[in-house]
Formats: sequence, structure tokens, C-alpha cells
Amino acid sequence: MADRQIPTDPNLSKAASVAGLTKVGRDSLQERVYQELRRSLFHGVFEAGQVMRMQALADTLDVSMMPVREALARLVSEQALEVLPSRSVRVPLITQERLNDLAHARCLIEGELVRMAVANLTRADIRGLRDLTEQCEAAFANLSPDQAVQTSMLNHDFHYAIYGAARSSVLLPVAQSLWLQSGPYVRAAATIYGRTPGLTAVHHHWALVEALDQRDAAAAVTALHQDITQSFNLIRADLLRDATKQEGKAGNG
Repeated sequence: MADRQIPTDPNLSKAASVAGLTKVGRDSLQERVYQELRRSLFHGVFEAGQVMRMQALADTLDVSMMPVREALARLVSEQALEVLPSRSVRVPLITQERLNDLAHARCLIEGELVRMAVANLTRADIRGLRDLTEQCEAAFANLSPDQAVQTSMLNHDFHYAIYGAARSSVLLPVAQSLWLQSGPYVRAAATIYGRTPGLTAVHHHWALVEALDQRDAAAAVTALHQDITQSFNLIRADLLRDATKQEGKAGNG
């Protein structure tokens, strides 16, 4: 049998050389841009009230404006961002009303995820949670410029190692949406922790791990609620101090 001839047509050769690959479509690029912005909002990279300038984002991500515009529209629909009358998009401002609403919702949804996870966590899972808590404790003690990002990422990994064990395809996306909306509050809390050495939320993590290890659902939910509300209470106190200062200035004026 004669040997099969190798195609000599350059276009055919080019096609054959990448036969195992497919083109990355615009939708895939949009998804990657969305996921990167979503991750940044999760970890409080953007400040409350910060305007999301599409050209700056496109330049930073090295993409065109279209996938950025589409990603921002998705994030607006998820209430992680808001549209201003000028049609620009910004990170929502921190308000007492929104703070209270988010804290209440997170305690309800995440508390139920913790309760559901208790019976499913293995000894290896508990060891992993202890390890993450130790890493977070070390990150809080290390007053580096990227402390806020490190602690935020470790905090996220800790919580979602628990929530994933709940095996709830309904509640987990709800919790993720609430975390996405909590981005400005994550940043605000990180700022407070950063200027107050020794103040951390790690002790609540330890209490939560111990309760999970003992399979004590009630104690685990209580520790989770205390963990969530500590950061929100710190921000609430800051808002009250700022309001008092503004009232004082107005009175003096």
C-alpha cells in the first residue's frame, strides 16, 4: 500500500496542526472578564462608591470594551454594581439600611448552610479548616500591604470549604450573591482591621471549627453568626461616628 501523502496546501496544513483546539469565542472572553471582576468585588478590591470606568478596566484586562460592558451589565443585574443617572456604573455606597439587610440575609442563608454541612464534613475537612484558620491568623499578624487581600481570600476559602459540604445547589448560589454584594463591606472591614492591630475575626473561626468537630450544629451556627456580625458591627460603629462628626460640624456652622 502506498504511503498516504501529507497535504501540501498551506491552509489545510495549518488547520490540521491545530485540529485539537477550538477558537475562544467572544462569550468565553466575556465570561473570563466577568469572573475576574467578580473575584475582585468578592475580595473588596474596589471601594464603595468607586466608578467602574470601562476604558480603564479594558486597558487593565487587555481586552476590548465589549466584554467589559457585558460583564458590568451582569454585575449590575446581580446588584453588585449600580447604574447612576449619568449611566456610569459604580460600586454601591455603604449605608446603614443596606448593611443591616446584608448582615441579616447572610446570617440566615449561611447559617443554614453551616447547619446542613455539619453531618457531611470529614476529619480531613476539619483538618483543612484548622489549617486555613492558622494561615488566616498568620496573615492578620503580618502587617504587609497586601494583608487585606490575603485575609479576604483565606476567609473566603474557609467559609466555602464549609458551605460546599452542605451540598445545596440552591442555597450556595444565594450565598455567593450575598458575598458579591458585600464586597464594599469586606474592604471597609479590612481597613478597620488594618488600623487596629490585634483585632481579628479568627477567634470566631476557631469556635466554628470546634463546634463542627463536635458535630454541634447549634454552636456552629452561633459562631458563624458572631463571625459575620463582628465585621458588620465594626462598620456600623464607623458609620455612626462619621454621622456624629457631620452633625457636630453642621451644628458648629
